Amino acid sequence: MGESPANLPPANHAPANHAPYRLIDDVSFGQGVVVHAFANLYGCRIGDGTRIGAFVEIQRGAEVGARCKISSHSFVCDGVTIEDEVFIGHGVIFVNDKLPRATTETGALQSEQDWALLRTVVERRASIGSGVVVLGEVRIGAGALVGAGAVVTRDVGPGEIVVGNPARVLARR
Repeated sequence: MGESPANLPPANHAPANHAPYRLIDDVSFGQGVVVHAFANLYGCRIGDGTRIGAFVEIQRGAEVGARCKISSHSFVCDGVTIEDEVFIGHGVIFVNDKLPRATTETGALQSEQDWALLRTVVERRASIGSGVVVLGEVRIGAGALVGAGAVVTRDVGPGEIVVGNPARVLARR
């Protein structure tokens, strides 16, 4: 079986392919990772054989397992753990803050101390369709399928198929 993201080895420090216009800083890459042009990756971990599409951003503190596919225009923020063999469709957005604000009550710009990071886990072999928004502090179970355009506001059980806004169970596999 694959390795959990927390145990990913820092196998090498560069993607397996060359592409122009990428921002890659302080990233732990597994072997054979492909990162396409215009991707921003910083302070994250990417497992063996994962493919990262164009215009993807993966932030500091995020972890992506082995043999995943992160499609173009997706945003994976701090606090998100994506386990092995997960599919992330085009334009998927993860959110890690339930009360987003630019400033504090006094009008000063917020800092990291002014908000609580909400962690999200996408378990092994789950699939998330294009245009999905995943709110913070949820778990998407192993083998689950989130239909395109859904808004995930609460946990999705293993093998469940969810659709809609908010996402509701359509079927179980």
